[in-house]
Amino acid sequence: MTVRVVTDSVADLPDSVVRELDIVVVPLSVRFGTDVYRDRIDLTPEQFYRRIKQDKVIFPVTSVPSPVAYADVYDRLAAETDEILVISFSSRLSANYDVAVQSIGLMKPKCQVEVIDSRWAVMAQGFIVIASAKAAKSGAGLDEVTAVARYNINRVDFRASFDTLEYLRRGGRIGTAQAFLGSMLKINPIITLKDGLVEPVGRTRSRAKAIENLYEFATGYANIEEIAVEDADCADEAGSLVERLGSLFPRERIFRSKLSPVIGTHTGPGLVLVAILGDKK
Repeated sequence: MTVRVVTDSVADLPDSVVRELDIVVVPLSVRFGTDVYRDRIDLTPEQFYRRIKQDKVIFPVTSVPSPVAYADVYDRLAAETDEILVISFSSRLSANYDVAVQSIGLMKPKCQVEVIDSRWAVMAQGFIVIASAKAAKSGAGLDEVTAVARYNINRVDFRASFDTLEYLRRGGRIGTAQAFLGSMLKINPIITLKDGLVEPVGRTRSRAKAIENLYEFATGYANIEEIAVEDADCADEAGSLVERLGSLFPRERIFRSKLSPVIGTHTGPGLVLVAILGDKK
């Protein structure tokens, strides 16, 4: 039986990829007051960014799936396979990984379930999932698919340019990027994740220079296997960056994705991100 690969909505995988590789995505939730929405199911990125711009009173919060939600997924897949690999976003940013592990004990039919902490998020996590799902579809067993996932954890990275770190500060996910707060009234911070936590890697005085930094990040790779450009309500800037990156990598193979509402809760609008799977120079 084919290993089934499960991940969460924070991976920002395009719907076409999810369908093609038979990936199962468990949604996190976003809450505005008493209104609760499943990430990307009840609330699209476009609807979300429009709402946070319009609603200045209610600040959204996020929540992980319930143990029952994960257990239901495991039970359904156990009817199709006896091996499941779950790839979660960083356990240092959320309880999602712990819930995915705890939910194994709630399964009714039993099968082998392996849960991996990717230590990443967004399409950096997504590339780990894609590589694992491709291995599964080729007939690899659970041990081999798990090895593919663990190998690629160290081969992904991303850079993201923000208009503001205010949303990260409000959500408590700012990590060492706290050092940027209170510095200049107008900076364009650039961040990544390091060991699963938000890490500052630079700041610029202008948006144009920040986008240039993302391009230069991509030029630091000797080999690019996959590349993605994501945006949070700034598609024009992301599109222009894709055009530039076409000089380094086939433009038709560059993934385009929107930052999910769950991620957008902690970043706000105006974010542009480049994620890469490959080998650095």
